[in-house]
Amino acid sequence: MLPSRSGARWRLSGAVLCLAALCAAVLPARPAQAQSGDHRYAAFVQDAETGEVLFSAHADAARYPASLTKMMTLYLAFEALRRGKVTEKTLIRVSRHAASRPPSKLGLRPGSTILVREAIMALVTKSANDAAAALGEHLARGTETAFARMMTRKARALGMSRTTFRNASGLPDRAQVTTARDIALLSRRLIQDFPERYTYFSAAGFDWRGRYIGGHNRLLTAYEGADGIKTGYIDASGYNLAASAARDGRRLVAVMFGGATGAARDAHVMALLDRGFDGVRPATGTTMVAARGGLRLVGLAQAAPALRPPAPRAVVSRGPVSRPIASRAPRRTSSSAMARRWSVQLGAYSARTRAQAVARRAATRGGAVQVRRVRAQSGWLWRARVTSLSSEQARRACRAVRGSCVVISPNSRR
Repeated sequence: MLPSRSGARWRLSGAVLCLAALCAAVLPARPAQAQSGDHRYAAFVQDAETGEVLFSAHADAARYPASLTKMMTLYLAFEALRRGKVTEKTLIRVSRHAASRPPSKLGLRPGSTILVREAIMALVTKSANDAAAALGEHLARGTETAFARMMTRKARALGMSRTTFRNASGLPDRAQVTTARDIALLSRRLIQDFPERYTYFSAAGFDWRGRYIGGHNRLLTAYEGADGIKTGYIDASGYNLAASAARDGRRLVAVMFGGATGAARDAHVMALLDRGFDGVRPATGTTMVAARGGLRLVGLAQAAPALRPPAPRAVVSRGPVSRPIASRAPRRTSSSAMARRWSVQLGAYSARTRAQAVARRAATRGGAVQVRRVRAQSGWLWRARVTSLSSEQARRACRAVRGSCVVISPNSRR
């Protein structure tokens, strides 16, 4: 569906009024100045382990989650997998309603089927709305509306007090709102509650019936230590991102709403993460400006935003996102070394011998076996991986393996 003319003017005004932190990343370099903020903007940075807040701007203001909604859909899917209600090989039948969801989508047809694992991968990488609706209907044993009620109940149980869900995908709905703080909490819970599943968010892409589908999260390859979590976009929210990165044993979670472009959003989140890892704590009422010569702290010129954001406009399908502009040159490994730092995760098992056997079978065509003990909510598990692969070897390994397999980019630290 194409946006209306009024919607186009609304987006244009939002771009003109966007934070200097966002504009400086995409406009010609010039001295940064504080400008009135985009009414969609919000940001929040937190230590994933301790919960310490490192940066907060409009963190409790209502915002549209867009495809960050799928993080809760995946939380409930992971919960169902743990409880044995479904397996990764469970077949989901696609309803007419699910197939009718607008892009981004896989193009599922009414009456067709998709595996639970395929649906999960489609949500993480392509952010497919048809797969999200089908998965939600299956988990609720009913309608997507019923699943949305499950999502909201779970949000309340997790402490996401300002979040309400109305669908499984994040497609526009005036009543579907969240906050940057709530999304950061959901990010942390996904990491902590499902360490054996969280690696899905590190996937660079997946094979869908003979076609390779790459992911939207450019931080996985552009930012050192990044390993998830989710991107999102609708007109009313701007470009959103929940990101997780780990360095030197410390993990941070950053959430941002209201990016003028995907590249500007990525650059701003990388700037926030840089400051968090460097131990710089901005003063209250300030934001960061990414500009030539580095970062600056400036006061927010905008008054507190309204409690409810403007109504969602027409949906615009997310196309390819431009490569993000880093806030500063990231520390990188040489291209030759990076080329063989891909890996695949094959699952987590209660017995070490089982994990070793699975990893050895997958490594017969190359790579190194890696089996590590990881803590899960239900106890300790043994995680099976094959490492030291090229990107093509990793994809081939997953195609050859029966069952669970996730391709992991070099920047993943999990």
